[in-house]
Amino acid sequence: MMPSPTFRIPPTPHLAVDVEGEGPLLIFMHGIGGNRTNWRAQLPAFAPHFKAVAWDARGYGASDDYDGPLAFDDFVVDLKRVIEWFGEPRAHLVGLSMGGRIAMRFALAHPDRVATLTLVDTHEGFESFTPEKRREFVETRRAPLMSGKTPADIAPGVARSLSGPHARPEHVQQLIDSIAALHKESYLKSLEATVNQVTVGDISRIAAPAHFIVGADDPLTPVSLHHAMAAKMGNPPVTVLPQAGHLSNIEQPDAFNRAALTWLLAHR
Repeated sequence: MMPSPTFRIPPTPHLAVDVEGEGPLLIFMHGIGGNRTNWRAQLPAFAPHFKAVAWDARGYGASDDYDGPLAFDDFVVDLKRVIEWFGEPRAHLVGLSMGGRIAMRFALAHPDRVATLTLVDTHEGFESFTPEKRREFVETRRAPLMSGKTPADIAPGVARSLSGPHARPEHVQQLIDSIAALHKESYLKSLEATVNQVTVGDISRIAAPAHFIVGADDPLTPVSLHHAMAAKMGNPPVTVLPQAGHLSNIEQPDAFNRAALTWLLAHR
C-alpha cells in the first residue's frame, strides 16, 4: 500500500496531514496516545467518496511542538485552520477518544463549520469518569514519564490496557508503536489539558447529525457511556462493534469502515 501524501499546514505550529481522495472534506482525529497513522486502514476506504484527511494534532507525529502550556481549545483553533487551509466551508469530523472531544468542542464553538460528527470510543470530559478511573488514567501515564521513563517504556502497558480481549498481536503492536512515538513533553501537556477539561460543554446543544461508534469491549469509554451521550443529543445512532476495544477502528477496521461509511454516505 502506497503511503498517503503528507502536507504541512502553516503557520507555527505546523500541522501534518495525510490526504487521500476527492470530494467533501472528511477529517480523522486521533486519540491522546495516537497520531495520524492510526487511520491507515481508513483513508483508502473513504477516499473514493471523500477528501479523507488524517491529522497529527499539535505536538504529535510530524506536527510541530510548541512553547508554553496547552489549552484544550488550542486543538479547536487548529482544526478551524485545517478546514480553512483546504478552502472548505465545513467538514465531516471523525474523532477517536480525545479526537471525539475535539470534534464535540468544535461543534459547539463553530456549528456552521461541521457537516457531521462520527464520535468513536470517546467521552465528554473527565467528569464522565469515576475519581478512581481518572486517577488510574493519569498516573499510569504521567507518573512514569515524570520519573524519567520514555513513551516507549510505558507503551506496552498502556496499549494492553486499551485493547480488547480479542485484539490481534499486530493491532496491539500498532498501538505500542503509536504510543512509543509520542513527543514526551507535548504528551504531558495533553494529559494536563485533558485532566483540566472537566467537560466539553453542553452537548445537547450540538445540532450536527451525529453517529457514535464504540467497541463492545472498550475498557476506557464503555458502551453505556455512549448511550448516555446519545440520549443528551436526541438519540443519534450508537453502533457497537463486537470484539473491539478502545481503538475500534484498528481492532476491527472492516466493521468500522462499513458502519462509518454507510452512515456518512447517507449524510453527505
